[in-house]
Amino acid sequence: MSSTGALLLLVIAAMVIIGLAGYAFKLRQEVKRREVFRIEEEQRARQNSLENLDYVVSALVHEQVDITEGAWRCKVLLEIADPNLAGRAEFQAFADVYNRTRYLKTHSSRQQLTPRERMQEDKERLAVENEMRSAVLAAAHEVIKWRAKGVDGLH
Repeated sequence: MSSTGALLLLVIAAMVIIGLAGYAFKLRQEVKRREVFRIEEEQRARQNSLENLDYVVSALVHEQVDITEGAWRCKVLLEIADPNLAGRAEFQAFADVYNRTRYLKTHSSRQQLTPRERMQEDKERLAVENEMRSAVLAAAHEVIKWRAKGVDGLH
């Protein structure tokens, strides 16, 4: 092979390497951009969950929402904000109500029940609500206290 041919191959190889390095750099920048976006989205979701949690616990305390519905919503919002929060002793009542009523039908599934089945489910839900009312309201008050301290009040 002539020196000109070898030099030409060397230049082409260098251009390919530089091109690939540029492409790798561009891909790395895109990964960083997406990671920043994901973190921002998680923070927005957490903040929205905490704001919604404030509304739900307020509605619970003022008895503007059923104990079951409020407990379910609080459990889910706490899990979104921080998966460890729903299991804390102060908030355990929300999970207890959820676990004891999760088999009950909701929305369109509930509409498919016969009136007798619906009444039976209502009786079961009301029994859980009557039993758990004070615990759920106490947990709602704990959320209010925790939120007043700031997000990291329990950590």
